[in-house]
Amino acid sequence: MDVVMACPSKLLSNSASYSSSSLGRAVGLLTNCQGSAVALGSWDRSSRLMQFLSPSGSLSLRRAAVRCELKKEETKIRRCSPFLERTLLSGSGLESNEWRVVPDIWRSCAEKYGDSIALVDPYHQPPRNMTYKELEQEILYFAEGLRIVGVMPREKLALFADNSCRWLVADQGTMAMGAINVVRGSRSTSEELLQIYNHSDSIALAVDNPELFNRIAGTFHSKATLRFVILLWGEKSSLNFSGIEELPVFSYQEIIDLGQESYRAFFGAPDSRSMHLFETISSDDIATLMYTSGTTGNPKGVMLTHKNLLHQIKNLWDIVPAIPGDRFVSMLPSWHAYERACEYFIFTCGVEQVYTTVRNLKDDLRHYQPHYIISVPLVFETLYSGIQKQISSSSMLRKALARFLIRVSLTYMEMKRIYKGMYLTSKEQQQPSYLTAMFDWLWARVIAAILLPVHMLAKVLVYRKIRSAIGISKAGISGGGSLPSYVDRFFEAIGINVQNGYGMTETAPVTAARRLNLNVLGSIGHPIRHTEFKIVEHETNETLPPGTKGVVKVRGPQVMKGYYKNPWATEQVLDKDGWLNTGDIGWIAPHHSIGRSRNCGGIIVLEGRAKDTIVLSTGENVEPLELEEAAMKSNLIQQIVVIGQDQRRLGALVVPNEEEVLLAAKKASIVDDHATAISQDQVNRLLYDELRSRTAACSFQIGPILVVDEPFTIDNGMMTPTMKIRRDKVAAKYKQQIADLYK
Repeated sequence: MDVVMACPSKLLSNSASYSSSSLGRAVGLLTNCQGSAVALGSWDRSSRLMQFLSPSGSLSLRRAAVRCELKKEETKIRRCSPFLERTLLSGSGLESNEWRVVPDIWRSCAEKYGDSIALVDPYHQPPRNMTYKELEQEILYFAEGLRIVGVMPREKLALFADNSCRWLVADQGTMAMGAINVVRGSRSTSEELLQIYNHSDSIALAVDNPELFNRIAGTFHSKATLRFVILLWGEKSSLNFSGIEELPVFSYQEIIDLGQESYRAFFGAPDSRSMHLFETISSDDIATLMYTSGTTGNPKGVMLTHKNLLHQIKNLWDIVPAIPGDRFVSMLPSWHAYERACEYFIFTCGVEQVYTTVRNLKDDLRHYQPHYIISVPLVFETLYSGIQKQISSSSMLRKALARFLIRVSLTYMEMKRIYKGMYLTSKEQQQPSYLTAMFDWLWARVIAAILLPVHMLAKVLVYRKIRSAIGISKAGISGGGSLPSYVDRFFEAIGINVQNGYGMTETAPVTAARRLNLNVLGSIGHPIRHTEFKIVEHETNETLPPGTKGVVKVRGPQVMKGYYKNPWATEQVLDKDGWLNTGDIGWIAPHHSIGRSRNCGGIIVLEGRAKDTIVLSTGENVEPLELEEAAMKSNLIQQIVVIGQDQRRLGALVVPNEEEVLLAAKKASIVDDHATAISQDQVNRLLYDELRSRTAACSFQIGPILVVDEPFTIDNGMMTPTMKIRRDKVAAKYKQQIADLYK
């Protein structure tokens, strides 16, 4: 039986005399009362108890009053993680010897890896390294602290914060006591956070820092009901309480202290458990609500269960064979489904996780030399651009040599993929004849043998320096978006493994990924274990054979329970047989016994989003991703969005890289060498010519372009928090300019 004091948080926090130590003494007082349990389900009973805990009351009177009140209390139910709190449940028949819910992993981690470093969090104050034992203990204390301040099982706690060790503790502490967390990052707008908070029926808020709280307080003041706030970082004295003076606020450390006092007092009372009923959290219970990025409208609340997330934890090792001591560098938001599931998984392998930021990524890659990095395509594109920029700034001789060696390596790796049967051919291509396949294999072997010495020289002269600067000695795992082929091929050429994966928030998220031993470029690899894919015709829903393009559907244990309070939206994407319509267009590679793609059978290939497809007035369907990817190879283009719905021809909105545009203008003698600016007409002409050149090999060509000076960012609402461009927002903002473009 456990000791739970669900005190009214307003009473606890509004009295200045209640420090965290006095709150701890109050908890101790209750737990010393004949080992009784106080599990207060209503604010009325809590208020009566708290009257006797006022500092002015004598200790004996308070104890007598508490004992009297306890006699009126019925036995209460406490929800526990069956393996994490196995000791507490010992003898009840509810304990488990295996993981049933996500927080169960922390007991295994603490037992296996104990004093090994789990987390390195260098950029918060204070910086902190946490061992696996400390992480498990702090999660248990945070869970207990939430019980103390009145959070009940199945209630929802909004967690609006970014990467940190305290985010992870708050996340897992919430799950461990049977509550549901609702997650989002600090860069979302106040209006979006308010919408998520209210739609999710959250009862309280855990917030990153005073800056975020002060930014959203005015919006939340009259439009949301907050039982209390937990401040993860910073001082409460920095909070702006204007208009919300009565709002109870706890610091992170106060929650930990409350939980620690209660936990210790409970285990110190030998007969306390006999007055409490225990209930274990179920695998099918909702663990978290994760709101989609909202690239095409308002975000929807995805209900992910413990079972959904445990599927990821138990099956990602096939993709990332991490071992104890491996180091990971993380900069994706922890609340992002991809980062979140991967973090849970890698901790079960005993790795060391280092939190970094966009600003510090370059230095941290050099300093920590990670074995792995798990991130979105934009990060790998940024690394690629940085390397290219460094090569371009070298002397003429060094630059020419590096570019020559890279071209040789690109060709060598292509030949190697051909003779190994890992070269993805077009979906329409039939299996070649035996004679053709043999000639193809022999030709590729000969060319590769000729280029091998030059490739080995390049490793010594160029690639070794690049790898020492960015680490990633085992692999980079890309997900959350489309990985451009030129980035994919470049990293393969210089000897850095990049594995491309695929998933959605609705699938917790990973459904397919490339393996290190079968890393077929241009694909997302095979489905992970217990996961099925099929391709269907968009209109008839008829299942299509391998090699035929259609809408991708997926089924498996990781598929969500549904959208919160939105059965209509759930029915639109999830059928009665459990198949989830991903909204993506793709095909499954056919099985060939010979030829350059003989080892590619069953691999999934994506070609864009069904909802991103542009339908021209001519009736032609265009996937903008191909054009955008080709255009982004240019140093002159920072961002691009292809447009043209219901028009006769395609257009594009282009954000230029101003420094590179000016440099290109000087090289082309459009402006003199001392010029510091370039006219708009000259920019337009340069970018138009560059686009025509870069997209010449594509199926469609881009016509008129609109040069946009302001980049698409998260802060201006043109990108999602996961760094995807919101096409609908961009089209809406530039609606008039787009209309003028087509006049």
